[in-house]
Amino acid sequence: MNYPVWDIPVLGGQVLIALISVTHVFVAHFAVGGGLFIWLTDWKGVREKDPEIHDYVRKHTWFFLLLTMVFGGVSGVGIWFIIGLVHPSGTSILIHNYVFGWAVEWVFFLGEIIALLIYHYTFERLKPHQRLLMAFLYFLFAWLSLFVINGIIAFMLTPGRWLETRDFWHGFFNPSFFPSLLFRTFTATMLAGMFAYVTVVFLQAGPFRLKMMRYSTKWMLLSYIGLIPSAAWYFYAIPAEARITAFSLNSETIPFLITFLVTSGIIVLFGLFFTLKVAPGIQKVLVFLLIGIGLAWIGGFEYMREIARKPWIIYNHMYSNSILREDMKRLNGEGTLQNAKWSLIRTVGSHNRIQTGKELFKVQCMICHTVNGLYNDIVKHTEGLTTLGMTAQLRGQGKIRSYMPPFAGKESEREALAEYIVSGLHNRNVETKKPFQFVEQSFEMPPYDSDHDQYILLAWNALGMHCLSDRDRWFGILPPAGTLEAQLIKRGPTPEMIRDGVKMTYKVEKGFENPSAHVDFWDYAEKVYGARIEKNKGLTGNGLEGVMVYDETRKAFVAAKIPVTPYRQFGQETVYNPYPLFTIEARDLETGKVLVETKVVGSTSTEMGCRNCHGGDWGWKGISGLSEETASRILKVHDRISGTDLYKRAGEGEPLLCQGCHPDPALNTKGREGALNFSAAMHGWHAVYMTGMKEDACMLCHPASPEGNTRCSRDIHNRVGITCVNCHGTMEDHALALLLGEKDKPSARAIITHLQPQADRGKEGIRPRRPWINEPDCLHCHRDFQKPGPDPSAFNQWVQGPEALYRVRTDDSGSIRCEACHGATHALYPSQNPLNPDRDNIQPLQYSGMPYPIGSNKSCKVCHMDDMEEGIHHKNMERMVRHKVTPP
Repeated sequence: MNYPVWDIPVLGGQVLIALISVTHVFVAHFAVGGGLFIWLTDWKGVREKDPEIHDYVRKHTWFFLLLTMVFGGVSGVGIWFIIGLVHPSGTSILIHNYVFGWAVEWVFFLGEIIALLIYHYTFERLKPHQRLLMAFLYFLFAWLSLFVINGIIAFMLTPGRWLETRDFWHGFFNPSFFPSLLFRTFTATMLAGMFAYVTVVFLQAGPFRLKMMRYSTKWMLLSYIGLIPSAAWYFYAIPAEARITAFSLNSETIPFLITFLVTSGIIVLFGLFFTLKVAPGIQKVLVFLLIGIGLAWIGGFEYMREIARKPWIIYNHMYSNSILREDMKRLNGEGTLQNAKWSLIRTVGSHNRIQTGKELFKVQCMICHTVNGLYNDIVKHTEGLTTLGMTAQLRGQGKIRSYMPPFAGKESEREALAEYIVSGLHNRNVETKKPFQFVEQSFEMPPYDSDHDQYILLAWNALGMHCLSDRDRWFGILPPAGTLEAQLIKRGPTPEMIRDGVKMTYKVEKGFENPSAHVDFWDYAEKVYGARIEKNKGLTGNGLEGVMVYDETRKAFVAAKIPVTPYRQFGQETVYNPYPLFTIEARDLETGKVLVETKVVGSTSTEMGCRNCHGGDWGWKGISGLSEETASRILKVHDRISGTDLYKRAGEGEPLLCQGCHPDPALNTKGREGALNFSAAMHGWHAVYMTGMKEDACMLCHPASPEGNTRCSRDIHNRVGITCVNCHGTMEDHALALLLGEKDKPSARAIITHLQPQADRGKEGIRPRRPWINEPDCLHCHRDFQKPGPDPSAFNQWVQGPEALYRVRTDDSGSIRCEACHGATHALYPSQNPLNPDRDNIQPLQYSGMPYPIGSNKSCKVCHMDDMEEGIHHKNMERMVRHKVTPP
């Protein structure tokens, strides 16, 4: 931030550094190994008194001098020039901390020049021992240059104790100094043999030429004896965090790792081939091909070393965008632009958001990204992201995917950068919320005569809201599978629970009978769920009307996994309706007479908010559902991050169920061994990118937004200001509880390190939980069934098992289900449905004329037909609950 930014639009500064430095490093290593080659080969010629070797060394030295002194010297200066322009801050640190180290290196380099010039230009005049001394001195000075440069280069990746002491020697003799020095030394000797081929192939064909080809092969291949163990030592000298970042998290590493390994094998094969008698013309072509392969080999190594250092220029000290680690806290408080010396913009305003974002891009991103360029194109990388998605990406940047530096600056700067990328580079408008407009729908209240009717029928939707993913062509998360439950009670002084002698039926209201016309679940059920299913039937064989079966464990009649969808058809017109009504009837099994009927909402929604960040429109008429564009983008992101091939498989007609890999109690899937359960994976990963948010984070994904097309959080809690976070915690806390339940899995531990709890308890104070099993305990807030105190919170107060879940629990008698009288989760009486205020309150209105829990406000006559002096279902039920609800 203390220097101007050099903008190279198409290539980017990193590409220029790579082009210059890789070729220089290639030649520079040859300069070291080639010096040893000349000395020992000349010694061999003197020892064997071989004039042919003597003549070969003289000619090889001329080639060596031109390549290493001329090209090597010029490209060395080029490196200083390019890094000074692209990375001035990092270059400054290397100069100021190692000024005497560089001075020593330049002395050694001067020694190289003098020794090599003397050796070459007085080759025939010097006596053999004098000539060998010059050759040795050249090699010694060259290797000492490598010794010094290696210390400084290795320091950038493993600064070691220098981070605390700033001591020259602690930085120079850093943890990777000796393994790196050894690896580079053997690299130099290997390249000496490789470049020796260049001059050997121009010798006259004959026995000497073959002899020198095999001699050069020994140099090249015997170097592998030292290269392999030194490479392993070097690898494990790098910090574990850097190894994980480079070789597990950063997909950029893979092609360079493959290049390095493949070219290593090819070099060996070429060496073996050159020991054979082959036509000289073919050898010449293959030698120059080998030089290109050798350049790719050294490039693969150097790129892996650079990637291992990401996101740093100097590991754990200065980020690749020249921001010091120690300055991050200050910049996040004061802002980047206030501290950017060469920036003309200092504050973010409504008038300059795009310009501000562009300035921030130059300061923080341009070092690694180009705009519509050949290298690391930011436009390609951010394709499809919305402004919300881009902001989330910047919020989580540098955490799990730790090869990128974290964004530095205030929230307003982060949002401005996101707007610049989405609006300025992609020409997409910033999204504005348009509240969904519901058309109120009336309903007919089921008949009931409290003076004469002998039965009441209590029915509920088991979850209050069943969500489904309606783009099974790409992947499955949740099928259309709503579950209805009901209890039949015969009224009397001692009411009787009826389970025998009756037939309990259900039927959806007109227009919902043909869900297969609206979602592709049935087309891909066999691929995704492993079962061929009849159209308009669910996973258990139930349709949109049928018979409910008594479940002894639930103490209720149950119709499980009804394939209802939120699309209602009126002739040729289809409307979105997430609250279809089901009519439940109880008939006498012998006479067929209807004993009692009621209606219940079978709520269902396709409002999955993936598009809010991943882009694309809603899939169904721009109103709800996953679109093809959004679903395919999600798979591409998953493939890029996790190394899967889900997009390819889906494109070939083989979509998968997410819970096929990620265990999930909701679908009773075991998943893949070692994989996070589905809830922990989804919430854990996204929590890293959605930090600092409250219930807004929940509403971006779940169908609970007060402006959305479902508004599933519609009960008394919502109406008095109790939101998602009161029960489930903030996104970070919710995710941590799930991840801690999986803490023995490496991926869970990796995510946990990047999350900070928002609750005042620390990570150690968060109780682990399993999704769908350890849910918030209602009675933590409603102690003794009383009204909660101020600022109620049930987070971290989990029920211990499924039998204690609200949706499963019964009253104190062990017979009446809690949901039977209080309503379904998130739709507790009195609920306010967006389609009609009383659509969820049908049964309490039907039986008592009040929208409150059945039996409340001393309405025991609903079942008992007599006033009761005390509540027998649970404590405190005889009190007056409420007369009206006052919105928050």
